[in-house]
Amino acid sequence: MLDIARRQNLQPVPFRSWNLANFGGFNDLFSEFDRLWGELTAPFSSQFRWAASYPVDLYETGDSVVLEMAVPGIRKEDLDISIEGNQLTIRGKYPEIPEGDERRYWVQGIPHGAFSRSVSLPASVEVDKVKAVINDGLLTLTMPKVAEARVRKIAIASN
Repeated sequence: MLDIARRQNLQPVPFRSWNLANFGGFNDLFSEFDRLWGELTAPFSSQFRWAASYPVDLYETGDSVVLEMAVPGIRKEDLDISIEGNQLTIRGKYPEIPEGDERRYWVQGIPHGAFSRSVSLPASVEVDKVKAVINDGLLTLTMPKVAEARVRKIAIASN
């Protein structure tokens, strides 16, 4: 990190932490906001918690749109892929934790249950020609662009 800063003639900035004592009565307001936000989002927290567990790369080549998604431990039978308009949706399911399980988690980082991830495609694709492959926990979708969406070079004629 320091090498990068030197090359760009940047100086490291010392970290300064906030002193919450300077906020006086606002401390209670901040605490109350955190508590209310936690209560508001609790029903959805299990869905959002795992959203970052499925990183996605989406990019274009000259004639295709490609999506790569990390799906470690998921079998192809447990995935459902659909395209509606320009919206690509991938749904899957990890094994659920059995009801009545007496586990007492200290750290829980492995997803359980159903998930869904949607992305907007940057170009129209030929849905009938989409290829999906899973290799070593990486799902790769190669989606050929429709002819109108492909980049075409235009030759310039001389007089």
